[in-house]
Amino acid sequence: MQDILNKLKDDNEYYSGVGKKYLSNSDIDALLNNPYDFNKPREDNKAFAEGRYFHQLLIEPNKAVNLPFVDVSTRTTKEYKAFCEDNNLPFAMLKKEKDEIERLVSLMRGNILFYDAIYQDGNQFEVPMIGEIHGMMWKGKADIVTDTMIIDLKTTSDIQKFKWSAKAYNYDSQCYIYQQLFNKPLVFYVIDKGTGQLGIFRPSENFIKGGELKVQRAIEVFDRYFSEGRCDDIANYYIDETLD
Repeated sequence: MQDILNKLKDDNEYYSGVGKKYLSNSDIDALLNNPYDFNKPREDNKAFAEGRYFHQLLIEPNKAVNLPFVDVSTRTTKEYKAFCEDNNLPFAMLKKEKDEIERLVSLMRGNILFYDAIYQDGNQFEVPMIGEIHGMMWKGKADIVTDTMIIDLKTTSDIQKFKWSAKAYNYDSQCYIYQQLFNKPLVFYVIDKGTGQLGIFRPSENFIKGGELKVQRAIEVFDRYFSEGRCDDIANYYIDETLD
């Protein structure tokens, strides 16, 4: 197992190598909402790039040093398209987006409580783990593992609505999966991308239970359409609901 975990520390192995043998929370949305998209590669985009850079600046600064970015107003400009072509990139961050993420990181680091929690002695960053959950093998990579908990770093467009949007973005299933894998409680450390307001969100038992139900439903879809013992073809998938 340790050999696999060592491999999963590498992002390429985690996302495209040995990690493809395991389900992860990123599969939940496709399995529950559009199984046709399961296992399809996801193209890089603004949300992914910003989230990745935010995490790297906070806990993996060595990876953030060589971030490719271009100083143009929009992605429709000739300069942007030429930059991507010259650097063989499908997508690149704009300088104004890069600057904004750096502002958010500075705000989070500037809060004493957040700084001490994130950079406490003994903390481990980007820690992979695998394990069996409801008969299936799952993987996860925790942002920060402390002696007592997992800290997951998030940005949000509206921190006042985070307790509702967290379910929409499947943070409840993430919480359940990670707590099963690491055997520690997970806490979300969040910053509002607009206001810079910070928040700490601790999942309730109901939140975690809802995440477990999502995991169980996702496994049912996987077993039916994608497992070695599948009993149906994905071409037969359809939505069946009652309209009120």
